[in-house]
Amino acid sequence: MSPPITYDRPDGEASGVSIVRRVAPYVWPDGQGWVKRRVVLAFAALFLAKIIAVATPFLYKAAVDGLTPQTATPAWALGAGAVALTVAYGLARAMTIGFQQLRDVVFAPVGQRALRRLASETFTHMHRLSMRYHVTRKTGGLSRIIERGVKGVDFLLRFLLFSIGPLMLELVMIAVVLLLAFDWRYTAVVVVTIVVYVAFTFRVTEWRVAIRRAMNEQDTDANQKAIDSLLNFETVKYFGAEAREAARYDSAMEGYERAALRTAYSLGFLNVGQSIIITTGLVTVMVMAAMGVQAGDLTVGDFVMVNAYMIQITMPLNFLGTVYREIRQALVDMGEMFGLLEQPTEIADRPGAAPLRVTGGRIELRDVHFGYNPERPILQGVDLVVEAGQTVAVVGPSGSGKSTIGRLLFRFYDVTDGAILIDGQDVRDVTQDSLHARIGVVPQDTVLFNDTLRYNIAYGRPNASFAEVEAAARAAKVDGFIRSLPQGYETAVGERGLKLSGGEKQRVGIARTLLKDPPILVLDEATSALDTETERDIQNELRLMSRGRSVITIAHRLSTVVDADRIVVLEGGVIVEEGTHDTLLTRDGRYAAMWHRQAAEAEEGEAA
Repeated sequence: MSPPITYDRPDGEASGVSIVRRVAPYVWPDGQGWVKRRVVLAFAALFLAKIIAVATPFLYKAAVDGLTPQTATPAWALGAGAVALTVAYGLARAMTIGFQQLRDVVFAPVGQRALRRLASETFTHMHRLSMRYHVTRKTGGLSRIIERGVKGVDFLLRFLLFSIGPLMLELVMIAVVLLLAFDWRYTAVVVVTIVVYVAFTFRVTEWRVAIRRAMNEQDTDANQKAIDSLLNFETVKYFGAEAREAARYDSAMEGYERAALRTAYSLGFLNVGQSIIITTGLVTVMVMAAMGVQAGDLTVGDFVMVNAYMIQITMPLNFLGTVYREIRQALVDMGEMFGLLEQPTEIADRPGAAPLRVTGGRIELRDVHFGYNPERPILQGVDLVVEAGQTVAVVGPSGSGKSTIGRLLFRFYDVTDGAILIDGQDVRDVTQDSLHARIGVVPQDTVLFNDTLRYNIAYGRPNASFAEVEAAARAAKVDGFIRSLPQGYETAVGERGLKLSGGEKQRVGIARTLLKDPPILVLDEATSALDTETERDIQNELRLMSRGRSVITIAHRLSTVVDADRIVVLEGGVIVEEGTHDTLLTRDGRYAAMWHRQAAEAEEGEAA
């Protein structure tokens, strides 16, 4: 298991060390020998590249001294001509690049595997989080955080492993070479330059992190507004709000623009400061070397070698500034993503939870209390039994808790007090996968994936054959409609099924649930959004679908539940009446009053 993220700031930003610890198992996983071998080979190639890079300027020096009159050739280069030394210099540079490319090629599968595993883990975790979490978060914002976080991991793997550490090794090796080949003054100038450069870079970059965080927040906000507006395209059109939505999006982008400009200005300040520091160190060392050549203490080759080493230091130091900036920003992005991964799973299987065994499908709500917020209770001591194969309708005014019963049965939430049992098994004691597999839901608004009709129907049972998909569509009275389409079952339905009518979507949803073939069925106001004729047709299909299953029908229109075995009237979170349709009318109570009112409204509608 990966180590948890720790937080070192009051705003909850994850510490850099804890994030690196969190990523490490993906690069060095237990039981994955091929991954570890590739990592070791990549580091070996990297080490060879650095050794050759540090030795290359010596070949350059020897070649220059060999071409300079009255300059003694270094002892180690005796016997080799200037041309041969120049060729060796070229080969050394080529080998440096070759080993660097070998490193990248060897490590690429490791990095891509780590990215895939992390992205998959994050996506899976998002689906494990409770309904309570998702209804309070913005989908567009979540997708943006995950996208930036995965990119941050990619950057961290490529540059932290193969840039920062190796760069430090190279700088130390060059400092040692300057100390041994020249004297301590050269090493002192190089060390001071590096220390000042690194301190300046880190200090300014830390200041820029706050700017980056603000830019991320504005980016997330703008992206969320765009996605929210596009998903609600119809509503925007209904209210002629295109200009309003554009202004709302532009306002969010204006905030992003301000933050991005601050980022650009601060980057310019950082680059100028880094150039001044580097140039000062370079000029100082070159002046010292030039004076040494004039005094006869150094050769022209020495001057060239010092220049080569300073350029070799300058380039990675400039790179260090960029890499540190990007790594620090990547850590911010990854901190947000790992914050999502650290979100606790509110609804989780208990240790040793067994699969649900449905022998008949008896459902029992035993003194159930529940509220989405502690200060606002929804259900207050509900006792309800649905016998095996029975259809029980739950009716009542809006806000009485009807749909909440379905959500608790499916275990989107856990009851505050009491218990929900299926064939005597508390739903909290069984695995969620087995519970979800044995309950089918037909909601008021069937939401389809932006894929084909075949895919959407087969979503109820992905391994179903095409013949089984067709059989489910026929049972839901949607096969004829599908075959009338030019592409038949391969017809794409559009985002959220917007290319289909309400009745067509509902029939596809029924076919999907029929294919799942669950022993328990929840009909959550499955026809309330449809016209009367379509509702009548679909009600017949739902009755056929309900045969042999335990069914809880949640309804607002009482005309849709008159055939239920029992009707339960819920009001204020408690059951106030229950019985058959005829029995409840005879009692002339709350149900009868609702029935007469709806009948009167229907008559007025027909008259109009």
